[in-house]
Amino acid sequence: MLDTITDEPQVIEYQEVKRRSVSGVLALISRTFIVQIISFIATIALTIFLDPNIYGIFYLVSSVVNFLAYFSDIGLAAALIQKKETVTRKDLATTFTVQQILVFLLLLLLFSLRSLLRTQYNIDQSGMYLLYAMGISLFLSSLKTIPSIMLEREIKFNKLILPQILETLTFNFIAVYFAWKGFGVTAFTFAVLARGVVGLVVMYIVYPWRPMLGIYKDSLRSLLRFGLPYQANTFLAVLKDDGVTIILTKIIGTTGLGYIGWASRWAGLPLRIVMDNLTKVSFPTFARLQHDEEKLGRAVEVSLKYLCMAAFPVLVGMGFFALPLVNIIPKYTKWLPALIPLYVYLYNSAWASISTSLTNLLNATGHIKQTFKLMLMWTGLTWATMPLLAIKFGYLGVSYAVLIIATSSFVTIITAKKYLNFSLLNILKTPLISTMTMSLFLFISIHLANSTISLIIIGILASVIYICSVLFVEGISFVERTVNYFKMKHV
Repeated sequence: MLDTITDEPQVIEYQEVKRRSVSGVLALISRTFIVQIISFIATIALTIFLDPNIYGIFYLVSSVVNFLAYFSDIGLAAALIQKKETVTRKDLATTFTVQQILVFLLLLLLFSLRSLLRTQYNIDQSGMYLLYAMGISLFLSSLKTIPSIMLEREIKFNKLILPQILETLTFNFIAVYFAWKGFGVTAFTFAVLARGVVGLVVMYIVYPWRPMLGIYKDSLRSLLRFGLPYQANTFLAVLKDDGVTIILTKIIGTTGLGYIGWASRWAGLPLRIVMDNLTKVSFPTFARLQHDEEKLGRAVEVSLKYLCMAAFPVLVGMGFFALPLVNIIPKYTKWLPALIPLYVYLYNSAWASISTSLTNLLNATGHIKQTFKLMLMWTGLTWATMPLLAIKFGYLGVSYAVLIIATSSFVTIITAKKYLNFSLLNILKTPLISTMTMSLFLFISIHLANSTISLIIIGILASVIYICSVLFVEGISFVERTVNYFKMKHV
């Protein structure tokens, strides 16, 4: 029978949720560490082989497709993950069918807008091929939505990570190879297509699923109760980021957009390693724990504390090392104009490590309306400040706007504390004190660096100082507590 429930258990016990969550985070971080190193190297290579204008075209086309991709879902995927009750086959069939209809309509729209996009943004034929490739990739990605949803819902991230690893490796290898061969934007076209095919094939190997068609009113109605408000938040996020990027390109040009994209990419890299993995696990975890506020509060404190401890020193270190590295790396001085945006985006990433986790908490516990208000605030600030400051100050004006928007994230903390009792002091005390101690050392020593070796030595010493500061603040028992947590002895 179509409405027969899946094999997922009705309720995952707390200890099992904790076990899967911790193992999920460890699996995601450990298994993506090598991949992130490869991504790091690939980003350096791409920004050496490609000039800011080509990088800006890729950033623009990505924003156009990402903006359209929003409409490929009406929140049904998130609703399946958040749903307290067991997911039925009707739910899966409805979600899959609705998404395929939306993707088909979006591809028709993308094809019909090709001439307008080409003339408005002076995109050459190679850029248009990249646009088509991303459209195809959107379709391929939609086919693997259900397997991804079920793995996330069951908190089985050790299986989910394999397709992501191979996708990343495929994209970076092909993009760097063809960029090195002088293919320019076309390097991204080949990489996007290859990533889409590899990801789809591997996902169905990891989680075999036979697509089912059908739209069932009861399932659709139930899922939309959560899905539509969630998707409204997503729409604001897309409008805030990709939507405004499309407008900004007309103001600052593709070269200016290339500088902004470069700064955003590097500043976001530390969070891609830790925050994305933690957020992916925390959403279903928080959803499973929403019935127990005490345990949920402890889970939030622990996850945010470790996230900040991992992110803050790396972000600050990148700020100190940016200028010396740009001058040392061959053919990299062309990115000197992007350093001020980089510093601002690093500041933004520090705030994002907190605000993203807390909005994730609000979503997972069903407070979608509050998240919507936050997204409305950020979208309003983005559209009110970015175009105006970009007109006045060029691409630097965009970074000034990011500075204002990032600072407004303190509202997220106030909002989250209305619904859950957690200690901000417990979360931030150690990472802030330890990062400030490390920053003082870097402020004094970084001007002494005049070679790659000296930078490495200073980086090692800064890391040692940070670790010692953590142990000084937390006490030597912090090591044991951390080991016990990851052994799942307690929260």
